[in-house]
Amino acid sequence: MRIRSYDEGQVIFREGEPAQMFHFILGGQVKIVKASPSGGEVILEIFGPGDPVGAIAAYEERDFPATSVALEATSLLSVPRQEFFVLLAANPGLARGLLLGLTRRMIELTRRLSERSSRVEYRMARLFLTLADRTGKPAGRGTFVPVPLSRQEIADLIGTTQETAIRVMSRWGKDDIVHTADGGFSIPDRSRLERVRPDE
Repeated sequence: MRIRSYDEGQVIFREGEPAQMFHFILGGQVKIVKASPSGGEVILEIFGPGDPVGAIAAYEERDFPATSVALEATSLLSVPRQEFFVLLAANPGLARGLLLGLTRRMIELTRRLSERSSRVEYRMARLFLTLADRTGKPAGRGTFVPVPLSRQEIADLIGTTQETAIRVMSRWGKDDIVHTADGGFSIPDRSRLERVRPDE
């Protein structure tokens, strides 16, 4: 078992590497990216404190299907596969917690897939609401989301183009819905995001 720190932009594991460890985030943010046919990368998910990273690949003892990169200064607890299974056998509560976490991620992925036919503004609103629920911090009457995402990364997460993400974020900034801030985003009133409908 080890605790290791990663700097912003540092790779934790790469797509194709054998998954020999279970990784858990102690602090910071991690993005999961997949190489695209054009040679770039697409963000699949963002994880925060308490989340397992690459757990399914480690459980099945197969190669990591994507690359994990620290979005900011991040610390991880890593446990070798066999030692982790010993821990699971001795601690049923740990097994339940892992199962609940993986189930939550599966539900989130299913929801995101079902929303792909919804309009872009709705998908973007759901993204910021999810980030606010996971990592949001009170800031005055609003919420600060300490996840620094580029417009391209926002586009990847909701399945749209960078140009569309730029256009929506620009309009939302002017309309006081979501503001880009140092180190993340500011949401003055989350109820305005909650009112964005999928088919308007």
